[in-house]
Amino acid sequence: MMNPTPRHEFSRRFLWAGGFLGFALGGFFDGILLHQILQWHHLLSGLRGEPFADIRFQMLADGIFHALMYLVALLGFWFLWRTRHELSATEASRAFSAFALIGFGLWHVVDAVLSHWLLGLHRVRMDSEDPLLWDLLWFLVFGVVPLIAGWMTWRGGGGGHAARGGVVASLLCLAVAASGYVATWPPRGDTQVVVYFGPEAPAERALAAVSALDGRVVWADRSGEVWAFDLPEARDARSLYRHGAWFVGTSALAGCLVAVKPPAGRV
Repeated sequence: MMNPTPRHEFSRRFLWAGGFLGFALGGFFDGILLHQILQWHHLLSGLRGEPFADIRFQMLADGIFHALMYLVALLGFWFLWRTRHELSATEASRAFSAFALIGFGLWHVVDAVLSHWLLGLHRVRMDSEDPLLWDLLWFLVFGVVPLIAGWMTWRGGGGGHAARGGVVASLLCLAVAASGYVATWPPRGDTQVVVYFGPEAPAERALAAVSALDGRVVWADRSGEVWAFDLPEARDARSLYRHGAWFVGTSALAGCLVAVKPPAGRV
């Protein structure tokens, strides 16, 4: 006979930690795969007219999206840190992984219902002749299936090794941190990138960086912190980090700064 699930052993913050980290991982997974690698859509690709036709505005939207995922991930890390003593409890690995799955699936359910169908911000594959098919497939595979798996894991109870709670949490934290880092990479195949060089960065640093890569300056903001470069090869964009760049391309901070600071003009 199956033992009842000992929910009372875990605080809400501990379960929220798994849920928030799973939710953030779902958002990063969506943004990295669909926005950056496959390039099937931007966050606001479904909206028409100005300013949505401006790629800088689309970058702003993607940047805000990633920034929100960073905040969700930070909440998850904070709750996990505050409740880290519960990782040694019996069935901690089951409870934590269950809510991580629920959070991952919940992100895709919310995204599908809200962004795809109610608000029409975008579809999974904008260039498809049957976008609803892609929406439903993504919704089922990455939304419904993880939700059901997480719920069944949580309700299933059973045995668990106390030491595995820390392993499961560490692996999830590593996955979220790695995804957050990958989210700062520039788009695949895009030779025009936005670069943030940090506060009070001298213009000479940016000019030296683009010169070293045989690129050209497209525009720069008034502060000299945010620049747009056109590079000979898309793969050269990551080399900008070695030249003092803080963020390149689709990073949340660079994308936001591009939109909130008017450019000084084209070069």
